[in-house]
Amino acid sequence: MRALSHNRACLVAAGLIAGLFAQLTQPVHAADTVNAYSIWPENYARPMLEAFEQASGIKVKFIRFSSGEVLARLIAEKGNPRVDVLFGGPVETFAAGIKENIFEPYKPPSFAVLQGRFKHPDGYWTAIADDPLVFMSNRAFLAEHKLKPPASWDDLLDPAYKNMLQMADARTSGTAVTRIFSILEVNGRDEGKAFAYMKKLRQNVQVYTKSGGGGTLPVGLGQAGAGIFFIVDALETRNKGYEVEISFPREGIGSAAEAIALVKGAQNPDAARKLIDFATSAAMQSLFAPNKINFVPAHPDVKTEAGLADILKGANIVPIDENFAGANRKRIVDRWIEDVLNAKQ
Repeated sequence: MRALSHNRACLVAAGLIAGLFAQLTQPVHAADTVNAYSIWPENYARPMLEAFEQASGIKVKFIRFSSGEVLARLIAEKGNPRVDVLFGGPVETFAAGIKENIFEPYKPPSFAVLQGRFKHPDGYWTAIADDPLVFMSNRAFLAEHKLKPPASWDDLLDPAYKNMLQMADARTSGTAVTRIFSILEVNGRDEGKAFAYMKKLRQNVQVYTKSGGGGTLPVGLGQAGAGIFFIVDALETRNKGYEVEISFPREGIGSAAEAIALVKGAQNPDAARKLIDFATSAAMQSLFAPNKINFVPAHPDVKTEAGLADILKGANIVPIDENFAGANRKRIVDRWIEDVLNAKQ
């Protein structure tokens, strides 16, 4: 039955893709190419971009970087961009990019039906998914220390977690930035309280990883006891057979819209807009579930996969305010580096 369900989902998605591109008015040439930076890992981005290639005839060349690296590259390349599109990644990265004048507005066909938090009002970015943060813990570690899965931010301060937490480094990772702004939000944006908490948490952190999902395997293997990750990475770890528990803090935890944007001065703007049309459509987002990619679709016509929806039921999810995060990203990350990462023990 599962294989039949999977095949049916693929057929539905294929029909949506065919329908979308049947509506395109401009001819597509086999030689057309679009260049992209992807913040999504290759195993998430590649199936989506290959589906676009099959449907459109447009070749996609992409390189994957963490969000901090991508933002730095796009700023450095401003005026002579090497890519046409920024694909995937937390929306606060895009909000910070708007301040740097690296994007050009474009409103795809799906723009009109998206919720307000899933689009920039002027079209500087459009969401393609939603991705809440979660706590992920190793079951054997919990059992050994007679702990329940953490259900509060304060639970991670337990001495049992000393030198046993892994999470991302805000110098390179958008996951980390979302985590920091989550802590700010649950503390009412009181920076004194938020940074006091993060300094305490630092005592239990084994390592801050370069990428957002970098700590998932160590937690799965029991080399670390727990960590904070986007749900898409945590569920991929669990689906691979690792004995992990996923939980949410009662105080709330952040969720970042995953976005796409047209790079200002793109060399292939027409092909880039077609990719944005596809990524923001129900057609592409219908491919998440068949490919076992646990993003929450941004498009209202695509239902969240039942298992994912069940996990999220009852969770206190706090959408990150992309305007606040974008405006304060550099200052807050710089303070995190100074007050938390480099704090004297």
